[in-house]
Amino acid sequence: MTHSEYLLHYVWKFRLFNQTNLQTLDGKKIEVIDTGIHNTDAGPDFFNAKIKIDDKVWAGNVEIHQSSDDWNKHGHHTDKNYNSVILHVVETVKSEVKNQKGLLVPQMKLTVPDNVRKNTEYLLNSVSNIPCKNHLPEIEKKIVNSWLSVLGIERLERKTNDIFTHLERFNNSWEQSFYVLLARNYGFGLNSDEFERLALSLPFNHIQRHSDSLFQVEALLFGQAGMLNDDSVLDDYYLQLRKEYDFLRYKYHLKSIDGFLFKKLRVRPNAFPQVRIAQLAALLQQSGRLFSSILEKEDYKQLRLHFQAETSIYWQTHYSFGKESKKTDKYLGDSSLNIILINTVAPILFAYGRKTDQEKFCDRALHILESIKPERNVIVNEFKENGVVPVHAFDSQALIQLRKEYCDKRKCLYCKIGYQILAR
Repeated sequence: MTHSEYLLHYVWKFRLFNQTNLQTLDGKKIEVIDTGIHNTDAGPDFFNAKIKIDDKVWAGNVEIHQSSDDWNKHGHHTDKNYNSVILHVVETVKSEVKNQKGLLVPQMKLTVPDNVRKNTEYLLNSVSNIPCKNHLPEIEKKIVNSWLSVLGIERLERKTNDIFTHLERFNNSWEQSFYVLLARNYGFGLNSDEFERLALSLPFNHIQRHSDSLFQVEALLFGQAGMLNDDSVLDDYYLQLRKEYDFLRYKYHLKSIDGFLFKKLRVRPNAFPQVRIAQLAALLQQSGRLFSSILEKEDYKQLRLHFQAETSIYWQTHYSFGKESKKTDKYLGDSSLNIILINTVAPILFAYGRKTDQEKFCDRALHILESIKPERNVIVNEFKENGVVPVHAFDSQALIQLRKEYCDKRKCLYCKIGYQILAR
C-alpha cells in the first residue's frame, strides 16, 4: 500500500475530512455514522461501518482506493468477499464499480484537507531520526505520556512474542528459554549474538547437573565458548579448566563455538567477554532452577541482589586467562544489572503472566521497569533534547519502541503524536 493510500485510510478513520454535503456519485446524500474497524489483514479496509445513504442506514464494510479503477485492478469485482462493501471511498473518480454479483457499489469522493497532506509530506519526507522533533515541544505532556504508556506495553508484548518463539523451540521449557535470553543479554549488545550462540550450544540441563561446582560450570561455559584452546596460556587454573572441559565434552558429546567470534576491541576490561562468562557462570551455579528462582522473588531489592553473584577467586585477580591483575570484585555494575532486569527479567515475567493468565507477574514486570532509572543511550538522549524526558525505564523502553517501530519506519500515520500534528 502506498503512503497516499495510507493517508486516505487515516483521514477516513479519524474523520479528518469535511463531513458536510457528502454524496454518492449519483447525488445521494451520505452521512457517515461509523467509519468502522480498520482491517490490516486481507479483505475490505474497514469492517462494520454504518453509512446513511439518503434515508436508509447501511451496515457493512468500506473499501478505500486512490482511484475508482483500482477496484477492478485488485480483482474485487470477482471476489465474493467484497460483496459486503456498502461504500467505495476514492480520491479520484474514474468509473462505476460492480461487485461479484454484478451490483453497483455506491462510491464517494474523499478529499484530503490541504493542511493534512502538507503535514504528512513534512513528516514522511523528514531526514531527521525523529520526523516530528520540531513539533514535539508543542504537544501536550498528557498526550505524550498517554502514548508512552501504550508504547511501553507494546514493547513488552513484542518481547513476549520472541519469548513464545523460544518456548516453542524448547518444548515449553521456561527454564531453557530464560537461560538463552539471559545469556544473550550478558553479551550486552556487542556480544549478544555470540552469547546466545553459546547458550544454544550448551543445554541448561547440563549446567544444572553440575550446579554444585562453580569450577565445572566455568569449564562448560568457557570450553563451549572456544576459550580453552590457546596452547600459549600455561597458568594452572586454565589448564585445569581445559582438562575438565575435555572430560565433559566427551561425556555430553559437545562441540564448541569459535572463540574468535567474541569481541574485545574498545571494550573496558570489566566488560571483557571472559569476565561476563565468569559472572554468568556464577549466577547459573548459584541459582539452581534458574527461572523458578526469579518467580519466587517478589521483592525488587531481593531480585537485584540475586544477580550480584560472586565470581570464582581466579576472576577476582584476572580479566582474561593468564594475565594477573589487581584484585577486584567482578560484580555486575548498576547499569549492567539494570540492563539485565530491563531486557531479561521484566519481559520473561510479563510473558509468563500473559501465558498463564496471572496478572500479578505482569504487574511485577511493570513495577521492575518503573523502579529503574531511564536508560541512557542515543535514542533516549535525542528525545530528551527535544523535550520528551523519561521518568523511568518503562518510559525509556517506550521511547525505543517509538523510534524503532514508528519513527524509523515512518509510520507517523499510526502514531498519536503524528495524529496531533496532522489533525491541526
